[in-house]
Amino acid sequence: MEKKTAAPAAKPAAKQSTGGGLNPAFTIPVLLGIAIATYVFILGDSSHFLDAEKHKPKPGDFFGLIHSGGVVVPILMTCFLCVLVFSIERFFTINKASGTGNIDAFVRKVRSLLDANNVADAIKECDKQKGSVGNVVKTALGKYSLLTTDASLDKEQKLAALQKEVEEATSLELPMLEKNLTILSTLATVSTLIALLGTVLGMIRAFSALGAGGGAPDAAALATGISEALINTALGIGTSAISIIMYNFFTSKIDDLTYKIDEIGLSIQQNFAAHN
Repeated sequence: MEKKTAAPAAKPAAKQSTGGGLNPAFTIPVLLGIAIATYVFILGDSSHFLDAEKHKPKPGDFFGLIHSGGVVVPILMTCFLCVLVFSIERFFTINKASGTGNIDAFVRKVRSLLDANNVADAIKECDKQKGSVGNVVKTALGKYSLLTTDASLDKEQKLAALQKEVEEATSLELPMLEKNLTILSTLATVSTLIALLGTVLGMIRAFSALGAGGGAPDAAALATGISEALINTALGIGTSAISIIMYNFFTSKIDDLTYKIDEIGLSIQQNFAAHN
């Protein structure tokens, strides 16, 4: 009977891992639509330009200047919006996974309670802490309590079962933490490549202006081509830099949470070996 009741102990972590998080298949098209609408109706408003064809932005007009970057700009704007939205989403998700209190204090508290062989109060601390660390520890402590009264297994088998419980609970929590991080890592590279495409298109336009009209190239067309190239380069590099920074920041936060889980999981196993 005790083995049958061990399985439900892992359910809290499983529920936590399936909740929350934006769906990229829905979010990215919405952001693309927002970027296109912004490019056409806000950046492309005639009030930002000197001419009706929208070739010459007003001096010092930032919106008109960005619009002159060409058709690649909406794509780069979509990349930037994706980085912004998914970074905000990961920030709140990972903060929620950290729980309601200080993780280091929680780990110290649980370890002291386990040293006193007070498993019940340790479980109560998990309920207060919540988050991924609290979920994993609570699952492990539930298994801990069951194994202390299980006479069908020897000590080594119990330790192996406890270790497996911690690993399974951790594996259920990590996907929730790492969700959408691949988007940030992909955009760090893709944004630069898209910017390079925009740069090439702008330079093609600039060199076409140089070749037109023999010895008297169109200065306005030349300036437009160079401006398009530089605007796309700036947008792409900026988006890529922000994406790399955010990806490394969130990866570091997840690694810290994982380390805390491993630390307290080891403490639980050592405590079980000492008291049973």
